[in-house]
Order: sequence, then structure tokens, then C-alpha cells
Amino acid sequence: MARIEEQLAGLATMSPARLRAEWRRLHRRQPLTAGLTSSQLIRSIAWRLQEKMLGGLPANRLRELDRLAGQLDHDGELDMALDRSLKPGSQLVRPWHGKAYTVTVIDQGFEFDGRQYSSLTQIAREITGAAWSGPRFFGLKTEAAR
Repeated sequence: MARIEEQLAGLATMSPARLRAEWRRLHRRQPLTAGLTSSQLIRSIAWRLQEKMLGGLPANRLRELDRLAGQLDHDGELDMALDRSLKPGSQLVRPWHGKAYTVTVIDQGFEFDGRQYSSLTQIAREITGAAWSGPRFFGLKTEAAR
């Protein structure tokens, strides 16, 4: 463990040019943003060094981050209140105006009416035609959470 601690401590003494070179070496590509500060480079390098030595995020967390990134790209917002206990294959059933609507939880979000969605809010909007919180519409938020 002393080796990683020494490497992390050494980052503070590196020049900006050396930090950029170290970033490229560890990530095997150019930074996506050219204007990263030394502080940002140090944090990114430190994360990568620790990830290589101690392991990265579990696959389910990576999938969740991908889902949230897709939701943010599509909706411009994040629904962080989603109950994490929903497992792929689970079904949510919601009656609305005399009809029952069923949503299936899948690895990358939700399936409704033969289409894939990244958030329940999109589905609630499609069903109701109004701006609803998806977790609230499907009864996933308790009164205390509201």
C-alpha cells in the first residue's frame, strides 16, 4: 500500500505538463477536455491509480451511472429517488382512467408498450399526457419521502 501512497503524494509535485502526460499514460487516450486544471488532473490520476490497484466500481454501479447519464442527456434532469430495490424483471402496474398499465424493469431502464425508456417519468408523461414524477406516479415514493 505504501507504493500507491507514494504515487499519490508525488502527484502534487508534478508540473502541469507531466500531469497531462501521466493522465494520457493511465487512460490511454487524450483528455476529453483540453482545459483540465492541475487539481482536476491530480484527482483523475489519483482515482485511476487507486482503481487499478484496488479495483473499480461494480458492474451494477456502472450500469446505474450509464442509465443516469442517458436520462440526463434525454430529459435534462435526473430522477435520483428511484427505488434501487427494483430488479430486472420486476413489473410495475398502475391503473389510470380505467386501464391498467404495466412497466417491466430491465437492465438499462424500463420497458413499456414494446419500447425502452430510461426513466419512469417519461412513461408517466406518455400515459397521462402531463408532467408527473414517474416514481410518484407508480407509487414508489412514500408519503414521508415526498
